[in-house]
Amino acid sequence: MREAFHDELEAITGNLVDMAQLVKAATKDATTALLTADLTLAEKVIAQDDVIDQMQHELDDRTMRLLATQQPVASDLRTLVTSLRMSADLERMGDMAHHIAKLARMRYPATAVPPESSLTIEEMGRVASLIIDKVSQIIKSRNLDEAKQLPVDDDEMDKLHRKLIQSLISKDWPHGAESAIDLTLLGRYYERSADHAVSISRRVHYLVTGKYLEDKA
Repeated sequence: MREAFHDELEAITGNLVDMAQLVKAATKDATTALLTADLTLAEKVIAQDDVIDQMQHELDDRTMRLLATQQPVASDLRTLVTSLRMSADLERMGDMAHHIAKLARMRYPATAVPPESSLTIEEMGRVASLIIDKVSQIIKSRNLDEAKQLPVDDDEMDKLHRKLIQSLISKDWPHGAESAIDLTLLGRYYERSADHAVSISRRVHYLVTGKYLEDKA
């Protein structure tokens, strides 16, 4: 019976990894749809959000069932509690990709990102995908050194976010208020996705050690 319980714990970890990979694909596809005005790809990402949401619901139901029936203690309890929180973070990261795709759809057939901002948005999408891929690996490996690296990777996203905002508040911004609002929202979506990834890295650290990583200065 105990062996079956640990098989369930491993399955939950596998579900989290699968969920992270779906979020990574959604983020990458949403960025491509945004930059190329690809309506079909944007619609794919929007539909995929329902799949990610359903995965969260099923994972949380399984976790709650194990909490109720197995009465776990110590590291097993931490595994179940942190899985609930990590699934919520991943679901929110999926929501960020969903929002990006919806903006791409809303501006179609135009491209939502003006040419002078496209490289920054493209880089934000690349960094976001890289961070999510690392999250997937950290959930699976529980490698503390890699978990500690995530806040450093998040610094790169923060720099790109600041660069984007600075371009929008420049007196030389030529594209008007609507475009500035779009880009402000997009910057926030990518930045928030990275923040949720950092949250997951801290939860993995807690899972392994029983202590949370301190917030970065």
